[in-house]
Amino acid sequence: MKLATWITAAIASALLPACDFVNLPEIKPGITTASEVEGRMGKPGFEFQNADGSVTWEYSRQPAGTTCYMITIGGNQIVEKLEQVLTDANYGKVRVGMDRDEIRRLLGKPASKMVFDNLGEDIWEWRIEGMPPIDETYFMVHFDLSNGGVKKTSKRVEPKG
Repeated sequence: MKLATWITAAIASALLPACDFVNLPEIKPGITTASEVEGRMGKPGFEFQNADGSVTWEYSRQPAGTTCYMITIGGNQIVEKLEQVLTDANYGKVRVGMDRDEIRRLLGKPASKMVFDNLGEDIWEWRIEGMPPIDETYFMVHFDLSNGGVKKTSKRVEPKG
């Protein structure tokens, strides 16, 4: 039974990018409703409440994909903004001392989390678009275990082939 569950999850992960290719162009800020987003994208993986009364829905494609979409829904239940947050611009916004909640809000759910007691670090990792695209590239945020804040960031590349 575990094998069947794993196979189903693998197939679903492989199909998500194809669904995004069809569904995302149909989500238009100022026009699309929250119920239409949910009908196309499913329930969000996480919801962030914003100070202005809007809510941002997270659609992470980690660990198999290289994207995370944040869709902001206004108080009127209409899409205000749609963005893919795993970008160089957002990696550049990560600052020493930021906490885990700030990083989750900026980059979405990571593909993995690993604690290295010997280094005093908790490392969150996202699979991202890389150069060349056939290699697997990861962006990592290193949190200091002693104070919980960001210590540094790094990238790693796993060559394929």
